[in-house]
Amino acid sequence: MTTTTVPRTQDLSEGALGMALLDIERRDLAMARRHLARATVRGVSTGSNASLFHGAPALEFVLARAHAAGDDVRKAVDRVVDARLAAAHRRQASGTLPRLAEWDLIRGLTGLAALLLSRRPIAPRLPDVLACLVALADPVLGDGRMLPGWWSPAGPDGQAMAGGHGNNGMAHGIAGPLAVLSLALRAGIRVPRQEEAVGTFATWLDRHGAHYWSTAAHLDAEQPPTADPARPSWCYGQPGIARAQQLAALALGDPARRQAAEDTVAAVLTDPLHLARITDSTLCHGWAGLLILTRAVAADSPAPARFAPIIQDLHRRLAADWERLPKSGFMEGRAGAQLALNATDATSWSRALLLT
Repeated sequence: MTTTTVPRTQDLSEGALGMALLDIERRDLAMARRHLARATVRGVSTGSNASLFHGAPALEFVLARAHAAGDDVRKAVDRVVDARLAAAHRRQASGTLPRLAEWDLIRGLTGLAALLLSRRPIAPRLPDVLACLVALADPVLGDGRMLPGWWSPAGPDGQAMAGGHGNNGMAHGIAGPLAVLSLALRAGIRVPRQEEAVGTFATWLDRHGAHYWSTAAHLDAEQPPTADPARPSWCYGQPGIARAQQLAALALGDPARRQAAEDTVAAVLTDPLHLARITDSTLCHGWAGLLILTRAVAADSPAPARFAPIIQDLHRRLAADWERLPKSGFMEGRAGAQLALNATDATSWSRALLLT
């Protein structure tokens, strides 16, 4: 049974599906089945906002952690992918700018690419999704000027914004496509112009990545303005962007970019001014996300020992605070915090964050 509604239980971020990720990682399959039953009691969403974090794709991602995603679920996801590709192709043909939800990690094609990349064998639709993300590197005419192909006509909140914006973060910005295209390259999966697109996105973030997002005024400036100190996190900010840059460097064989990305993570996460801006323990924007991110950076670094004190500090901060989280779920709750504390990723659950 499928439905076009979106039950909250099918929300990977806060619902029962996200809680099942913790159960599966712990090999508590009985509890996982209970959470999965809650998530699917009203059917499986294949509606217009089905994505890695909602509905059938989210269900497949969780089931696949236990090697239990069946053909029925995959076929439902394939229908979602086909619909999203068709919508993206129509938008591209019109020459208009995209909305973030077309291509970002949480709601769009980047998240679907992450899911398809985790299938074995690799999904035949994956190259088409990657090609749509590569096409974001092509400039688009908007407001009488050429703009980056991922530029959104709306603001980060989806509301009208004069001149639009270019989102830079991992969750909703161009760091997400950069990360998944780089992960695909590392897995030996290439589509035309993929390396070029990775270079385009990485070079943009070299210039603009200190900002959560870029405005039309940034495009007009000889140099983007100096960014005010901001909360470092996985979803927005320098650590998430730096992990995407490290993945790009590894994919392209660029040791200077890799070193710069690792230096950024080390500098930001030892800076008291940056650390003082972190106010919770969540995966999305708190200690848990920074901990799992730093472990991933260290694992791919030729000098992992430099990150050991940072990892110890982040683990200490998370351990002292996670039980106070009011929510129980994955991205902003206790389940996600415990996944980070466990220091395991046997099920590759961190692919949902594009960290591995």
